[in-house]
Amino acid sequence: MTSDLAGKTALVTGATAGIGKAVSLALAARGATVIVHGRDAARGAQVVQEIEAAGGTARFIAADMSDKDDVRRLAAEAGDVDILVNNAGVYRFGGTTDTDDALFDLHIDTNFRAPFILVQELAPAMAARGGGAIVNVSTFGAAVAGKGGGIYGASKAALELMTLVWADEFGPDGVRVNAVAAGPTYTPGTAPAADMVEALGRAFALERVAQPEEIAATVSFLAGPESSFVNGSVLQAHGGIKAVVPRV
Repeated sequence: MTSDLAGKTALVTGATAGIGKAVSLALAARGATVIVHGRDAARGAQVVQEIEAAGGTARFIAADMSDKDDVRRLAAEAGDVDILVNNAGVYRFGGTTDTDDALFDLHIDTNFRAPFILVQELAPAMAARGGGAIVNVSTFGAAVAGKGGGIYGASKAALELMTLVWADEFGPDGVRVNAVAAGPTYTPGTAPAADMVEALGRAFALERVAQPEEIAATVSFLAGPESSFVNGSVLQAHGGIKAVVPRV
């Protein structure tokens, strides 16, 4: 345990597994009080217990990120937060003709509208208090076309654009807004497609898949005081792009 985030409250969405859980543990280890968000109360309680067992402080709030009213309730119940990590997201793969209205809405509502509402509800109070940090978890797929990943990547690309807008809107009042474009990562959500995830990992320069803790360390950096002059950045955490090999 360290204490450089002592006295700070962090809301981490999608925090009951994978990257979100790792982020929650990392921020709690630095002294922040963590609001663990998720849909499953039992899994949320486990994360809270894990944080408390390590000497940290946490509580759980359930909310459906695809429901705009529930997202606003989450913001209200969270109260004043100093760090917001917009991590919750969905990814369903398919081509354009395979994407019906319900699937389209699920991605836009969860991956884009929910973070928009949370920033809308929470950032002004951060600004009024003189500062805060917002980190949006994005994906390399926001900038690289992927087979079947169009609507997922597009929803995250929108989030990255708003990262730049929010950095301008709230930066003058001390609220820094950044994003992490994560590469292929081992999580419970990616486990059913392990072979595809492994193949994606080999497509990057490090030729491997990330662990959740590696992405969490990047998020933690952007949330903490050591990144005090970083604002409006989309930090690439995908292992590096391989050089193009020309055919001769």
